[in-house]
Amino acid sequence: MGVPVSCLLEDGQLKAFSLVLTAGEGGLDRELATSRIQKPGLLLTGLLEELHADRVQIFGAAEIGYLNSLKEDKLKRSLAVIEKVAIPAIIVTRGLEPPRFLTDLCRKKGIPLLATPLTSSVLIEGIGKFLEERLAPTTTLHGVLVDVLGVGILILGKSGIGKSECALDLVARGYRLVSDDVVIVKRLPPAILSGTSSDVIRYHMEIRGLGIVNIKDLYGITAIREKKQMDIVVELVRWEAEAAYDRLGFEENVYNILGVGLPYMKIPVSSGRSVATIVEVAARNQILKIMGHHSAKRLEAELEQAMRPGKT
Repeated sequence: MGVPVSCLLEDGQLKAFSLVLTAGEGGLDRELATSRIQKPGLLLTGLLEELHADRVQIFGAAEIGYLNSLKEDKLKRSLAVIEKVAIPAIIVTRGLEPPRFLTDLCRKKGIPLLATPLTSSVLIEGIGKFLEERLAPTTTLHGVLVDVLGVGILILGKSGIGKSECALDLVARGYRLVSDDVVIVKRLPPAILSGTSSDVIRYHMEIRGLGIVNIKDLYGITAIREKKQMDIVVELVRWEAEAAYDRLGFEENVYNILGVGLPYMKIPVSSGRSVATIVEVAARNQILKIMGHHSAKRLEAELEQAMRPGKT
């Protein structure tokens, strides 16, 4: 599923780009299927023939200056390079006025012609990041996403296990809620998982016995955030006396989401256990691991060293 060219004009994230449509409004429903952007450059001279049909074309000062300098016969050859490929859109940068011949071509072919006061480099970076996010592989999970000490923790578990209550306890300790109940996950390059909430339920939590609460209204802007990179997955399960749980942490388990493996741990829930405290410690422990300090593996190495022959 691509992104319609019209999104470049309508999406609030690109408001600062000040994009305006100058021609080709009939092609605004054309879809962008890649985040790659192309600056045609030498392609307009006819020396190269690699104009990509799926990419937005950026015309900066070099391209516009070159086209304006051509005589009619050479100009026709350069425009033929553009005309023979059904490109999704052209953006003229630096506040330059699109030449009449380019405007006429875009009207004829239904190619959206946009203009912006920004430089080509700034525009390419911004549009590229926008399209990367919009075109990223996406999935939806039933869970809660919180930011604890900068660590994005996805809390999973069956309905009624206490995911929202755990998150509420963490928010009360000064940490931040990203999403409750429904977490929208996107895979961004190279292998980063970013989680956010749907617009409808953003900032809200369902607490059994209390109902729906708005975390932003209750705790303020510092208690929420729009999106967060996901770093670890915690699954809450009901305590079973005969079940086997990881007690040492020597082995690292992985939870796969959209082809990306995240550190995974299963936490049994029972009366008297402070699940929020355990999740907070999991975040602190993850920070230590990122810094190269793995407590369980260090203890394992020390135990092996102590059990070697000749040690007393």
